[in-house]
Amino acid sequence: MEKISKVVDGLLVLQYRAGDKRALDLLIRRYHKKLCRHAYRYTRDKDTARDVVQESWKRAIHGISKLREPNTFGSWIMTIVTRKSLDYLTKKGRERQGLKEFQYVKKQQVDTENSYGPEIINSLRHAIESLKMDHQIVLKLFYTETYSLYEIAEITGVSVGTVKSRLFHAREKLKTILNKKR
Repeated sequence: MEKISKVVDGLLVLQYRAGDKRALDLLIRRYHKKLCRHAYRYTRDKDTARDVVQESWKRAIHGISKLREPNTFGSWIMTIVTRKSLDYLTKKGRERQGLKEFQYVKKQQVDTENSYGPEIINSLRHAIESLKMDHQIVLKLFYTETYSLYEIAEITGVSVGTVKSRLFHAREKLKTILNKKR
């Protein structure tokens, strides 16, 4: 399903480059809410997140003609939003470590809670919230957004090795935290 989505993105990018403005509208519809949620995880403010995404769309529209691999549009636009969000935090003098807890997409919470039960989900949520923000972001991008390690590296601006390390350490810390609660 993910590969089909990437192919659709690639076709829409190519159509937009060829002058079809409707293709851009479709890309925006496909990604806008997801990008707003992603920006919100950094900014913790809905209006600011919308502003960050708006600025990101402007940059993407200007740079879409330079996108080498049209099928990578999703991770490319996510990278732009991530960097714009971090730029916002830098301007405001905040550090990434000072961000509040990680939020899940509501639909995913409901689906997961229905299958596992609220006690387990709350325990897991609290365990994840106790991790460093870098670990939370890697876990979210890998497990809920299903990005590859390479895509996560591009989005977060770190090496693939660093992504692997953060993912490993996040899982190990989660195991430790959850085993202590038993």
